[in-house]
Amino acid sequence: MRTTDRTLDLGLATPSLSLTARMTLALANLASVWRALRNRQEIHYLKELDDSQLRDIGLTRQDVSCALTTSTFFEDPSSHLTNSARRRTRLSACSSIRG
Repeated sequence: MRTTDRTLDLGLATPSLSLTARMTLALANLASVWRALRNRQEIHYLKELDDSQLRDIGLTRQDVSCALTTSTFFEDPSSHLTNSARRRTRLSACSSIRG
């Protein structure tokens, strides 16, 4: 007696998202774009500050310009400014410890 093994390869279908999950995802993406555009507008206001005011918040005019030019239209440029200010703070703290 011969037996033949037959296997049926069923590719597992990926479950589709429910309407609620899709709407939540769409609203989260929309909120992210809205936040990026709002932050971009606020960074344009930083360009109006003078150099001493920018220095008080740990930034330079070059940081502001670079944040606006290196980020894409829908990307939030505020993260670049945050990183620049933190990096400058760490460098000044290290130089004050050495000196």
